[in-house]
Formats: sequence, structure tokens, C-alpha cells
Amino acid sequence: MSSIISIAGLSKTYVGGFQALRNINLEIDRGEIFALLGPNGAGKTTLINIICGIVNPGDGRVSVDGHDIVTDFRACRSLIGLVPQELATETFESVLATVKFSRGLFGKPANDEYVEQVLRSLSLWDKRDEKIMTLSGGMKRRVLIAKALSHEPQVLFLDEPTAGVDVELRKDMWNVIRSLRASGVTIILTTHYIEEAELIADRIGIIDNGEIILVQNKDDLMHELGKKQLVLELHDSLTSIPSRLSAYSLELEEGGRTITYTYDSQADRTGISSLLSELNDVGIKIHDVRTTQSSLEEIFVDLVRKSA
Repeated sequence: MSSIISIAGLSKTYVGGFQALRNINLEIDRGEIFALLGPNGAGKTTLINIICGIVNPGDGRVSVDGHDIVTDFRACRSLIGLVPQELATETFESVLATVKFSRGLFGKPANDEYVEQVLRSLSLWDKRDEKIMTLSGGMKRRVLIAKALSHEPQVLFLDEPTAGVDVELRKDMWNVIRSLRASGVTIILTTHYIEEAELIADRIGIIDNGEIILVQNKDDLMHELGKKQLVLELHDSLTSIPSRLSAYSLELEEGGRTITYTYDSQADRTGISSLLSELNDVGIKIHDVRTTQSSLEEIFVDLVRKSA
């Protein structure tokens, strides 16, 4: 798959000496949903703002669909739609007027049919004549997406798109993002809701202290770094784990009512069969068995902790 955004050796140091980005190298594939995760101050917004032409780059090179963001700024910017985290809109304008105005800012000819299509896809068509000030926070965020899509960009940046949005509306937004990707738009998403990345992203990038510490296919990341656990619910509570079972690094939890065994599901031998046999040998009776796997949030926290 070809790259639509190419970043090579990008660094950014602000006046005063703070280095926000350190030698970023990143390729974002055409038509993918790429989730950029990182703690506050990690460099996510600086990276997005440089690509979008809001912040001047330092060292390095960034191109969008082959256009350099510095030497070919106008061509780059016309390819990009940006949905900022802040709800900044013309509150006294109608939904329809503000989306049409945004399209005109990029020199696009009037296209009422396309604007209607965008508003319908975001469930905004019925509210097209309402003033933005009368809308809910979730609807205002949809208007921001409509504005960002008004000039038919190939790349859409979503900076915390569901911040402050209730759970039900958040699910609707995920469906909108999936439909945009299906139409060929490349989505770059930053979020504090890690379940968003886990549900909709194709690839995950993790940034910390201005450095990209990992970029990987989401499913591969979950597969390689996610731990599987066998949780054994006991018939009778234990006060301690017998020393004979020390090789399994078991954890006694829930007041001695469960034993948790962490294992590599891809290993030739998981050790589960021998563990169950030895539990039987030492007289520990099992009431129930279930398995769990690490979430993306647990993986993320672990990776950031290791990079600190």
C-alpha cells in the first residue's frame, strides 16, 4: 500500500529550548485509520500541527501525497481536513452556511449536492438551518467534521474527536469514521479513549517525549504484546500457593478465591496442561475456568512506562 504522508527526520524545538519532537520517521498509508496515542505533552498535537501547516517545522521533511509541506504548502493544505479538539465555530451562523463558507475558503466551486451529502452522512441535514449556538456539544463536533470535509480532502485529522461526547453519540461517530475510510479518506486519529483505537484503527502509533516508540498493525500489536491469562476460580479459598507450583508464577487473587496464570498463547507449550495436572495432584479443586487478554490500554501503559 502506498504512503500518503511521509515524515523523515522531523524534529521541532520551540523558542526557549523545549524539544517537542525528536527525529520522527513515519509513513501513513493511503486509506488507513491510523491512531496516534501518547500521554499529555508527548508531541501529538505538535506533529499534527506541523503536517497541517499550523506550526513551522524544524529539521526534517514532511510530504503529503508527494507535496512538500513547506515548498508546496497550498497543494498540501488542500489535501488535508483538520478537526481540532476545541469547539471553535461561528456560533451565529447556520450549519449549512458555515460548511459552504469553509468550502469556499479552499477555492472550491459551489457544490450543493456534495455539501448535502456530507451533512446527511453526519446526521446534520435536518439541522442545516439551525444556528450552531443552539446545537449540543456532540452536534457541534459533527459540524467541525463537516467543515473539515467541505473541500473534499484526501486526509482527515481528528484531534480527540469524541472528547466530551456521550457514549451513544461516540459510537455513532465511530461509524462515521469507518464510512469515511470506506470512501477512501485517510484518517489520522488522536484520542484519550484507547478503546476507540482498539475498535476502529488499522495501525497504532505510540509517541512519548517527542519520540515515536512504536508503530504497528493493531492486531499484530495485540497479538505480540497482549498477555493471555488463565483465571482459575477455586472450589475452596487458599491462603497461599503451594511451593510445588512456584515455577508457574501464579497470582492468588480475590481473597484467595482465584489463581491467575499468565502465559504466551503463541508458545509451543503454554504449560496449561501440566499446571492443571499439578493442581489436581496437590488437591486444589477448580470450580470454573476463564481466559482473559491484555487490553490495548494495558499494553499502552506498559510501553510508555518502559520508555520513561
